[in-house]
Amino acid sequence: MSTPKIDPRILEIAEQISAKRPKTVIDHLINHGSITTEELHDLYGYDHPPRAIRDVRETGIPIETFRIISSRTGRSIAAYRFGNPEDIRQGRHLGRRSFPADFKDKLIEEYGQRDHITGQPVPARQLQIDHRVPYEVAGETATELEVSDFMLLDASMQRTKSFTCSECPNMLNTKDPEVCASCYWAYPEDYTHVATIPIRRADITWQGEEIDDHDEIVTRSLESGVSVSTFIKSAIRRLLKRDK
Repeated sequence: MSTPKIDPRILEIAEQISAKRPKTVIDHLINHGSITTEELHDLYGYDHPPRAIRDVRETGIPIETFRIISSRTGRSIAAYRFGNPEDIRQGRHLGRRSFPADFKDKLIEEYGQRDHITGQPVPARQLQIDHRVPYEVAGETATELEVSDFMLLDASMQRTKSFTCSECPNMLNTKDPEVCASCYWAYPEDYTHVATIPIRRADITWQGEEIDDHDEIVTRSLESGVSVSTFIKSAIRRLLKRDK
């Protein structure tokens, strides 16, 4: 099989990439033309393939997503290839700035030692610094790191945000920072949409003695023949009507 023809503008950036994860993906695309989520997992061990693809996009190289049928499962899966070189985002190939050692401490001092989406307390070592507006959309927004441009998330919530952002129409097409800035995943304390969809959401976590409450909710929702979320919404609606 012949090596795919790659636009020299993409190759020029690719030659400057040294970070392992984006370089691994870029090299595969150069040699094979495309890569699937299965290949990212099976060949390279990436448990969260969209994160690896996002790393490439953050270098400024455009990546196009398409769907194929897996020969292994028969299901539709995501695949990726280089996009239009006209969409190259200049100046991104050097990647993100590294965070100073005390920057997480500043975020904890400002927001508390908690996951910013769920509000739940999390050990400091498990919190990860995350750009509110994805780096792929806005790059670094200031010459100096500003606490207000970042949030702290645990690994699970960061993966969830990454996956949602990777499928968002704004991320895939427009890349308008203002759209991201009004999104739940950037500012859960003040938002108008979730990945461009006009909905509202709340992430609730039960812990400690609250787990018994959660289990009781699950039991009652099963008895009522509805989902947990529907049961909770109905209970809140009844409470709000009662208090009017």
